Amino acid sequence: MDDPSRLDATVAAALIARRELSAEALLRACLARIAERDGELRAFVCLDVQGALAQARALDAGPPRGPLHGLPLGVKDIFDTRDLPTECGSPIFAGHRPRVDAAAVALCREAGAVVIGKTVTTELANMTAGPTRNPFNPAHTPGGSSSGSAAAVADFMVPLSLGTQTAGSLIRPAACCGVAGFKPSFGRVPRAGVKPNADSMDTVGGFGRTVADAALLGAVLTGDKRLVQQPLPDTLRIGLVQGPDWGEAEADVQTAWTRAVTALAPQAQRCEDAALPGDFVDVAAVQAALQAHETAAALADEHRRHRDLLSPALIALLDKGRAIDATDIESHRARAARWRGEVDALFDRFDVLLAPSALDEAPEGLQHTGDPLFCRPWSLLGLPCVHLPFASGSTGLPVGLQLVGRFGEDHRLMAAAQWAMQRLA
Repeated sequence: MDDPSRLDATVAAALIARRELSAEALLRACLARIAERDGELRAFVCLDVQGALAQARALDAGPPRGPLHGLPLGVKDIFDTRDLPTECGSPIFAGHRPRVDAAAVALCREAGAVVIGKTVTTELANMTAGPTRNPFNPAHTPGGSSSGSAAAVADFMVPLSLGTQTAGSLIRPAACCGVAGFKPSFGRVPRAGVKPNADSMDTVGGFGRTVADAALLGAVLTGDKRLVQQPLPDTLRIGLVQGPDWGEAEADVQTAWTRAVTALAPQAQRCEDAALPGDFVDVAAVQAALQAHETAAALADEHRRHRDLLSPALIALLDKGRAIDATDIESHRARAARWRGEVDALFDRFDVLLAPSALDEAPEGLQHTGDPLFCRPWSLLGLPCVHLPFASGSTGLPVGLQLVGRFGEDHRLMAAAQWAMQRLA
């Protein structure tokens, strides 16, 4: 084959299983791609070339390890790794060397993945951008906070990568970079060894170039083989949720919405508007307030002792979070709990909800990573989401939409996402 780095994860895994491709050959192709492109895109913080080669050779010499056998993996730099620094996009953690892997990294290694390096995160997985550029246009952001992980998959540096989401840090970069992003149901993937941000919303997930690739990784992370075994449905009941902030969507996203509904509705059992709670207009503000409050608690030591090493934007967020009154937080949490019940009831009528992922194509400029507005509701509610990368905007950058599933039914969501992509491609 001409260039193994171009292979989707599922295809590469099958070739390796049949001994038609070696783990070392795939790794060397990915390393060559990184050498060619990462000087411009800056998706990686650091690489472990010799360690990765040793891992690949050991895998080639031994029996099959698992579903990720021989697949190179990028790891967002807020996951602890026993053999690489974990610096969290902040000078506070420069040179920090954990002694053990984060649980998600350990699960991937156990399944045969080859950890190739650490990918760029925004500052402490918040909003202050890192140096990563968008593979489709380096003048534009790749999204964040899982910036390097999304860009590395999109640019064929790795077939799979790990990321996290608190507001929109998986789905939005997936939208910006035109890859499949998977945010599991809250709590489905262990967070041990991952730098905390907001305890009630932080979720470990990942990226692949196709929905099937994301399912392959998701099955390992969640321990749920149904993510790759669930039969695709014959049809779907689709609830359409533009959301209370749909007026913020730019023309390219509106065009993608129309295209998707036009393609899916004729083959769906049901495809109609899903009625959200009446006060759902406040959902983004409630999520943002709870995130600020919980992030201020999670980063209390950094805020107190290393304020001079934090960006002004992060300082402002932490100051804001600490100032929110406890009674307001209690009220926000009560509303979130009620919304969870009300939105869950929608899944008695619908299999999945179709919703926007991002406001527009990836914004121009590298000082910011875009607005997570359309992702905030589902992060607050803890629902599983998959970004569907099926369209391009007016300037040629990717756009797409997300499917949202019922809590705990990640396998049904993933099957529905593959059903949808077959009809949108």
